[in-house]
Amino acid sequence: VALIHEIRELGLSNVMADRSRTPVTRGLLGAAVNAYHSNFADADGRIRATLDIAWLTGWSPHESQQQPLKPGSAKARLSDALKVKEEKL
Repeated sequence: VALIHEIRELGLSNVMADRSRTPVTRGLLGAAVNAYHSNFADADGRIRATLDIAWLTGWSPHESQQQPLKPGSAKARLSDALKVKEEKL
C-alpha cells in the first residue's frame, strides 16, 4: 500500500499523462504496418501474432455493497441455469 501511495505522490500512476498529444496519422500507421509486414510476414504474406491481454480492476469494500449469501443457500443451481451437467470436483 505504501508503494501505491508513493507512486501516486510522484504523479506516476497515470501512464497516459506523458503521452503525445498529437494524433496518430494514417501515414504513420501505414508506415508501421508496412515495416511490420516486411519484417515479420511469413511466406504466405500472413503475420502470425500471439497476444497477452491483462484486465485489472479493483475496488474497496463499502457497506452499500451487496453481501454474498451463505454457501448452500441458493434456491437454483447454476448448472440448471446454464443447462449443463454438473460435475463434482
